[in-house]
Amino acid sequence: MSDVTTTDLYEVTMALSYLREGMDSAATFSLFVRDLPPERGFLVSAGVESALDFLAGFDITCADVRDFAAALGRPPQELASLRGLRFRGEVRAVPEGRVVFSGEPLLEVTAPMAQAQLVETFLLNQVTHQTSVASKAARCVLAAAGHPVIDFSLRRTHGVSAGLQAARVGAIAGFAGTSDVAAAVRWRLPASGTMAHSYIEAFPDEEGAFRAFARAHPGPVTLLVDTYDTLRGVRTAARVLRDIGRGPGCAVRLDSGDLGELARRSRRVLDAAGLFEVGIVASGGLDEYGVDALARSGAPIDAYAVGTRVGTSADAPYLDSAYKLVEYDGRPVMKLSSAKATTPGRKQVHRRPGAPDLVALYDEPAPDGAEPLLRTVMRDGRRTGPPDTLAAAHARLVRDLAGLPEAALRVRAPAPPVPKLSARLSHTTEVLRERLVARAGAASGTAGSSR
Repeated sequence: MSDVTTTDLYEVTMALSYLREGMDSAATFSLFVRDLPPERGFLVSAGVESALDFLAGFDITCADVRDFAAALGRPPQELASLRGLRFRGEVRAVPEGRVVFSGEPLLEVTAPMAQAQLVETFLLNQVTHQTSVASKAARCVLAAAGHPVIDFSLRRTHGVSAGLQAARVGAIAGFAGTSDVAAAVRWRLPASGTMAHSYIEAFPDEEGAFRAFARAHPGPVTLLVDTYDTLRGVRTAARVLRDIGRGPGCAVRLDSGDLGELARRSRRVLDAAGLFEVGIVASGGLDEYGVDALARSGAPIDAYAVGTRVGTSADAPYLDSAYKLVEYDGRPVMKLSSAKATTPGRKQVHRRPGAPDLVALYDEPAPDGAEPLLRTVMRDGRRTGPPDTLAAAHARLVRDLAGLPEAALRVRAPAPPVPKLSARLSHTTEVLRERLVARAGAASGTAGSSR
């Protein structure tokens, strides 16, 4: 099955109705996050590149129509209007790696109504997941305070594709490598890995396992030391590394227990053996909270491997994201429902030095010194430029983080900046709200009199 059918059924039923009614005017949908999770002081835009890949290849084939028809329990000929439908719209998006906040569009899609509607589910899936994990990964890098962070998340992510995405957005955040071989090859990332406890257990003793591993890998090795007794394992690793004359680039890995205290005692063992250049890698249920505590304690840990909690964004496993219609056929529209009201019209986000971001209508003049975040990345269903690079996305993130207030960067109890609405957008929103409320009241009164 193609990615075209990776959608919710109601996208198909709505698209069929739009086409039947001749509603093919341009519609603009805005994808944004309503509120940040409690422990987030910022989000990191991610998933835009995979969203653009999807849109560029969006083409409903006969096979897709048959699949839609099967799901609906209808003859394929009744869905013939969908056949050959391709995405021919425009996309404006915040480039990957940029810091974003609640209520700010991460991307806006403008296309004929059925096209813009049908792509909703896939775009939300890609941008929501990758932005969530990228944001947590960035916090890990901040918590590590300059020490390398490595992605070990693949075995626990919610699917193989999610694991690939976690490795990719980890690179945007500044991770030093990944254990995921496919991701390392696909995106030319440093591959990193050590050994499992099962490897140690397969040998008669720990020392035999370490020596065999070193024989198989002539370069630097990292030896897992906590299979039986951690400090005994460190002493054994030190003896093996000293005997075979290896030090620089090698490390021991701590995967359980009181990582801070074990790191201190392990450092003393390694230094006493003259292995000053052998590092200590910590792993085992770590995320930004554990990394932050270890770094603040002064534990002599040289690198952190993070897995399950980061690849699943365990403390905030989803974002309150939405893909909402904001304009149709040149007419601004909005939703009024309680706690989920939207603002109308196509938008731009202006980043202002020393001031909150300004969310404005897209054709408003930019304030002095402001930088627009949304860029046109697709026209007529084609990219406006080459695919973005991970290095460029990482550079944007580094720059944006440097401009955030300290309160937003805190690992515990962060305080995110709150964007402001422009005067014109606020006025447009209020006028449209009053008009819709009045129209609803008139309709209610008419219905009542008819009874």
